[in-house]
Amino acid sequence: MTTDTSNGKTLTGWHVFAIFGGGFSIIIAVNLLLAYQAVHTFPGLEVKNSYVASQTFDADREAQNALGWTVAATATDDRLSVSITDANGDPVKTTQISGVLGRATHTGDDSAPAFVWTGSAYEAPVALAPGYWNLRLLATARDGTTFRQRIQLRVKGAL
Repeated sequence: MTTDTSNGKTLTGWHVFAIFGGGFSIIIAVNLLLAYQAVHTFPGLEVKNSYVASQTFDADREAQNALGWTVAATATDDRLSVSITDANGDPVKTTQISGVLGRATHTGDDSAPAFVWTGSAYEAPVALAPGYWNLRLLATARDGTTFRQRIQLRVKGAL
């Protein structure tokens, strides 16, 4: 079947097939590129060896829960503030604290904040763009118990 167009050229079945084939080829190529980028840029790792980490998970969790700590984090004015309180609501000063601050989707913006004790919380200078951030906190209690927690932060942009 052929169709005459207004400019006098004929549109045949092969032309329609080529148009559809070209369109779907572009869609498939873009999907493959996006899938490659998603897998290539997302590390997807919490621990290097999940089997080894699973062997002490329950004991580690129970020891951490026994501390009774509550953690809150805020990011304002280029500062990250992390407050740790015990079961009585009193500030906790740890023997060691560190963390990795980054985006959930890639590791390109990861940084290690330099926390300083202020008497009631830990603070660190940071420069965060608007959006969602994760703080993977690692602290050590005075009794040697390791405390790990991932804290989600939302940094609001200028309106």
